[in-house]
Amino acid sequence: MKKFLFLFLMLCAGIVIAQPKTDELFFEDRLKKTLTEDNIFRSDEYYNWCSSIIKSDDGKYHLFYSRWPKKYGFLSWLTHSEVAHAVSDSPAGPWEYKETVMQSHGKGHWDAITVHNPKIKKFGDKYYLYYVSTNMGDQDYTEEELVETAKVGYSHPNWKKYLRPNQRTGVAVASSLNGPWERMDQPLIEPSGPIATITVNPAITQGKDGKYYLIVKGDKPNETRFIRNQAIAISDSPTGPFKMMDKPVIDYLDTEDMSLWYDGKRDYYYGVFHANSFIGMVSSADGFNWKKATEYVLMDKILQTSDGLMKPDRLERPFVYVENDEPQVLSLAVKKGDDAYIVFIPVQ
Repeated sequence: MKKFLFLFLMLCAGIVIAQPKTDELFFEDRLKKTLTEDNIFRSDEYYNWCSSIIKSDDGKYHLFYSRWPKKYGFLSWLTHSEVAHAVSDSPAGPWEYKETVMQSHGKGHWDAITVHNPKIKKFGDKYYLYYVSTNMGDQDYTEEELVETAKVGYSHPNWKKYLRPNQRTGVAVASSLNGPWERMDQPLIEPSGPIATITVNPAITQGKDGKYYLIVKGDKPNETRFIRNQAIAISDSPTGPFKMMDKPVIDYLDTEDMSLWYDGKRDYYYGVFHANSFIGMVSSADGFNWKKATEYVLMDKILQTSDGLMKPDRLERPFVYVENDEPQVLSLAVKKGDDAYIVFIPVQ
């Protein structure tokens, strides 16, 4: 009773009590139900994966994505992935391959082997291509050994001892989407705080405070099970240095593949991720403290195509293309049998 009397007196006095900001983005019901062939981007000789879209000044849409040769098997993403560039008149496709942008840097570099997980951004008058790579440390190796590692997979000694734990996130910078891309000599950030072992799956946005918010994935510290956490790091520059925050973005569920953006219209931060059985969304009022979004489950891992319902073997790597603070397309990587391709679901 005292609480209600206090509120009544405050209102009578004309005093407005500030309410916390709320998460007000909803687009699950606006996802196009049936995909057409224009919404599917596949290649005969490559697995296509890891999409990121940006719009250029001429109105064209540019897709930066991962691809690697089918001849080495699906697990060669850790040994032979490259970043490619495709172009379209629509963010939902169809897409046309233009060029290969970046490949393994070679021995003597932190990003010696594979280039994966690209995220393309424009900050100021520069373009920033965030990516993941790895190396074999001081261990010498041959191309034949990398192929063997890819074909054996997770149990190969090179995978467990070098290639997986040496994965880091880096960035390359250019004045044009056509390059040339200048790589940095060191990774952006090392695992610490809420994540251990690796820093992968980068997602970055600039907040209203002008700072840069970077989400990366790593192993959950002090955990014997295979569980990954997501953590956030902050910097005054898109090229770092980044300071890891102590509080994780997600540590209550095994997730990966964040797509991150700041929504200026709603003054809120959003992130879309994949979990074992669904594509989900988290949100934050300040970029530091994250929670399950009001619309937490965006979709189950089932797709509707012109041929009917399809349940992929894997449905991962969500990316939300946002224009004028409104989601336009949700893209996802699909693995079905021995094929892997990207689908683009329009938000209507």
